Amino acid sequence: MQPTPDFDPAKLAKSLLRRSRQGALATLMVGSGDPYCSLVNLASHPDGSPILLISALAVHTRNILADSRVSLMLDERAAGDPLEGARIMLSGLAEPAGAEKDLLERRYLNAHPSAEAFVSFKDFSFFRIRPTGTHLVAGFGRIVDLKPEQFLTDLSGAEDLMAAEEGAVEHMNADHRDAMGLYATRLLGAAAGDWRCTGCDPEGLDMQDGQTALRLDFPERVTSGTALRKMLVRLAGEARAKTEEPRQN
Repeated sequence: MQPTPDFDPAKLAKSLLRRSRQGALATLMVGSGDPYCSLVNLASHPDGSPILLISALAVHTRNILADSRVSLMLDERAAGDPLEGARIMLSGLAEPAGAEKDLLERRYLNAHPSAEAFVSFKDFSFFRIRPTGTHLVAGFGRIVDLKPEQFLTDLSGAEDLMAAEEGAVEHMNADHRDAMGLYATRLLGAAAGDWRCTGCDPEGLDMQDGQTALRLDFPERVTSGTALRKMLVRLAGEARAKTEEPRQN
């Protein structure tokens, strides 16, 4: 089925990956190969691929260690009939963190601060799902399969930005919570709240209030810390300029 002309499937898939904090993880049972599904918390890598923190005692972890093929179902948790909301079924390989452990841990804890209590447990480990494709369903005429290069963020040439990301997130949360609130309420139409930054990448900024996550897309790609700072100042200015309509007397 071909999507309608006004539909941007790649943008929607990216948004779901960035905003989802829980998902249904499907693995293959050791020995029998039967499907096994479990509910997991997740965060996102700078390129958008999912990050998991799972225990070696869990059935799904034992399954992954025997066969890394997985699928992950994410939906936008729309009000009303859930089948009317957008969802994706992402397929891929679940790989141990390896050299990226510090990055995965930081990104995950930004999204799930309460998980810090489990990080030091020897049986808990970080995994990253490297997608091989995704199936997006977003209503009639909006069903499409996407390749990883269509829904993941290209990090090539953005080494300076990635090196600056941790400091940028800390700075935004320590000194610019007012700007975070403006981004959320004035640019994204969200309710006022305790909005904080959980990550950034060449294509946008991730924000969260409790378990509600938002994605602020940049109007153009940024690849350095300097470019990020200029972009955030620019967007803050645009947010402040969006004042309420004057009341009629």
